[in-house]
Amino acid sequence: MPDVTIPVTTKKDWASDQEVRWCPGCGDYSILSAVQMLMPDLGMRRENTVFISGIGCSSRFPYYMNTYGMHSIHGRALPLATGLAVSRPDLDVWVVTGDGDALSIGGNHLIHALRRNVNLTILLFNNQIYGLTKGQYSPTSEEGKVTKSTPFGSVDHPFNPVALALGAEATFVARTHDLDRNHMMEIFRQAHDHQGSGFVEIYQNCNVFNDGAFEKITSRELRSQMLIPLAHGRPVRFGADDELGVVVDQQGAARIVEVADVGEDAILVHDERREDPGLAFLLSHLARGPAQPTPVGVFRAVDRPDYATLVNRQVVAAGERLGPGDLGDLLSSGTTWTT
Repeated sequence: MPDVTIPVTTKKDWASDQEVRWCPGCGDYSILSAVQMLMPDLGMRRENTVFISGIGCSSRFPYYMNTYGMHSIHGRALPLATGLAVSRPDLDVWVVTGDGDALSIGGNHLIHALRRNVNLTILLFNNQIYGLTKGQYSPTSEEGKVTKSTPFGSVDHPFNPVALALGAEATFVARTHDLDRNHMMEIFRQAHDHQGSGFVEIYQNCNVFNDGAFEKITSRELRSQMLIPLAHGRPVRFGADDELGVVVDQQGAARIVEVADVGEDAILVHDERREDPGLAFLLSHLARGPAQPTPVGVFRAVDRPDYATLVNRQVVAAGERLGPGDLGDLLSSGTTWTT
């Protein structure tokens, strides 16, 4: 039964009065619309919801949500969000970030937020470029990428955000893209409902500085052959007639096969609840770039106590053991302490 104390809202209630300012045609518009359409169904109050961002095109997001929010500094959205989530576990805290913001200057913060399992919903917009600063290569740009900062082509090996999150043993890891609103909304819903760190990579088109980066897999005419939907408990199959599938061979590698060649029983059955992240990690490396068949959906969703619960439980236990403290005594107590 729905909580009658939470007022019924619409998308319009969650949209601020600020003019949305992204380049015409930017994929950010689609993501914003998906989030605003989803919010009325999540059973949360606007005054208990917070959007925190860093720096980048995606980081304008808090301006456009009729909630509390903060546009922080480059790469530092996650430390701010961690502090808020731990001190106010009653709040619904979202982090909106980009591939440059989260994986470059903010890379260390991301892996630690994920390993701690801070109760956050993290949306990482991946357009494989620095858009706000006008087209430099980013940590997810492909090798050989020619940009203003790599005129002879990038020699860096790019991050795979899903694999990075799984390597940090994030408890919820998923991928979606900006051309499928329904898929985005369902993935965002699952990430939000997860207790702990919900990490979602979103393939997002920057039509000015990296237009068409994902069109070989996300265009409507190619999706059935190039996007591999992950559904818990179901065989990993795709194609117009589900004629293709994924198997794990004798060497432990995931590869794509014709189902007719190997039989249905050989096809991998997806298990997002598997405690060992190894299988999800294999799936994350099935595609080596956005021109090969690429898994989308939930890679991993496992249960582990979230960080705020553990921290606050420890504080309560310490208070019961030590009794009430005195701030004046603490400030004049010197440079050492004992328990």
